[in-house]
Amino acid sequence: MTPIRDRIKALKRIKASELRPSPKNWRTHPQGQTEALRGILAEVGYVDALMVRELPDGQYEICDGHLRAETTPDMEVPCLVVDLDDSEAAKVLAVFDPLGALAEADAAKLDALLRQVSTGSSSLSEMLAD
Repeated sequence: MTPIRDRIKALKRIKASELRPSPKNWRTHPQGQTEALRGILAEVGYVDALMVRELPDGQYEICDGHLRAETTPDMEVPCLVVDLDDSEAAKVLAVFDPLGALAEADAAKLDALLRQVSTGSSSLSEMLAD
């Protein structure tokens, strides 16, 4: 088996408005998703880092987390700085979200979990109901 490389260089907090979106980002974010994200950020806060890579000019480009960066532009956000070249960053951008979407749900466990969750956000309630 080929050794698996650890490509994470650092965890840094960077002002979201200073991060460059990837010009190859293919994801769009409907209003419902944006509102649900605002709801969970308001109720819980940041619990995951954006994935960024340092460019030759010293700026940071987003590989994952575009909507979080757009939603909190004035905030210093947690960022995993990864060591990826252009082609590797494109590969991560192409497969990161679709790979996660391949997961299947255990309906009984999900139902039990959802019975424990309460929210004051109508957008989150609507998303959870779906």
